[in-house]
Amino acid sequence: MRFMVMVKANAVTEAGGMPDEKLLTEMGAFNEELVKAGVLLAGEGLHPSSKGARVRFADGKTTVIDGPFAETKELVAGFWLLQVKSREEAIAWIRRCPNPAPGQESEIEIRQVFEAADFGEEFTPELREAEERQRVEAEANRRG
Repeated sequence: MRFMVMVKANAVTEAGGMPDEKLLTEMGAFNEELVKAGVLLAGEGLHPSSKGARVRFADGKTTVIDGPFAETKELVAGFWLLQVKSREEAIAWIRRCPNPAPGQESEIEIRQVFEAADFGEEFTPELREAEERQRVEAEANRRG
């Protein structure tokens, strides 16, 4: 099972504030534990929403909305992609994570990633084959 784990943004991350050396060291050690356990597939911090954009789809048209975005509590400041055996295991790992906003209340959201089997019969063998090919090509692109 794969889980997307999202670190919620706050006023500091949205203002472009960077973590201090202590937090970088603690997060680095946590990430190293994830790597050694073989559960970390990806993990990155994100720039503030002022450097981002949203694309809205409505009535057959697309509209680009430049950041920043107002609802900080709904934004993501960073993420991990974990491969674990269960939701409970993902939760157990994240409970060990250093507080991403030391001295402040913070929140990390955990969401399961859909797998091919979750889509049922509508996900035909042809669609499954195309999806697998795309996965292989994307991995090759990532490796550069």
